Amino acid sequence: MSYFETITRSTGLNGLPSNPCKLLDFNYLVLSDGKHYEGVTGNREFLAVLLGGKGTFVVNDKQFENVGGRPNVFSGKPHSVYLPCQSTFKIVAHGALEVGLCSAPSDLATAPYVIPPERVATGVWGAANFARNYYQILTLASQADLPAQRLIVGETFTPSGNWSTFPPHRHEKDDLPREAYHEEIYFFKVSPPDGFGLTRYYNDELDTGYVVRDNTILMAPKGYHTVVSAPGYTTYYLWALAGNQRVQATMDDPALAWVGRTVPMLKALGH
Repeated sequence: MSYFETITRSTGLNGLPSNPCKLLDFNYLVLSDGKHYEGVTGNREFLAVLLGGKGTFVVNDKQFENVGGRPNVFSGKPHSVYLPCQSTFKIVAHGALEVGLCSAPSDLATAPYVIPPERVATGVWGAANFARNYYQILTLASQADLPAQRLIVGETFTPSGNWSTFPPHRHEKDDLPREAYHEEIYFFKVSPPDGFGLTRYYNDELDTGYVVRDNTILMAPKGYHTVVSAPGYTTYYLWALAGNQRVQATMDDPALAWVGRTVPMLKALGH
């Protein structure tokens, strides 16, 4: 079973070579100018996050024109389109277009909608050399009018030499309010693109590390995970969660949890 893969960047729809997750799936759509892709959602909900470029989305009888605009993930907040279950859709590229398609099982009957950049919350998690910037695209915070059944989606940017998702955390069982069960995926990009990062993934079956490069993906159905950027490079990851409920609650690795408790002190000191 593979938890880390490189996704082929070919024109059209690029799927995962393998996927240990039972709920989450991810596809990477690459289209050149004027090209299109048509599909159906079936018994799944999709969030289409525009990684770069602009396109028109037709979902059932709704048409959303000229969605997107950032040239790449390192150039501003994203546009995204929610595609409900039991829908047909068509995506037409206006110039080069890259889209991340996150999906999970759903029977939620709702209309499709666009999430514009102004609805994307931003902030900083952590402090000092484990500070990282985030965009919350589809979460529960101030988004009651953006319904979804399972998906929780956002983006994280880890600066040069910094750690992210630190202390390492897991979300593998429902034990609220301490922990909520969620599978998770991280789809990575690196800037400049010749750089790299590292990710550690460990659970009761393995403890291993992987080299993060453009278009690699970590699939975490359970266990702890963390990421670090090589000096001189920024790593980006599109993250998606799916579980039994849309409530985020994580459990830090007990051996490293003390690091998280230093955040208020470090921020008070200007770090």
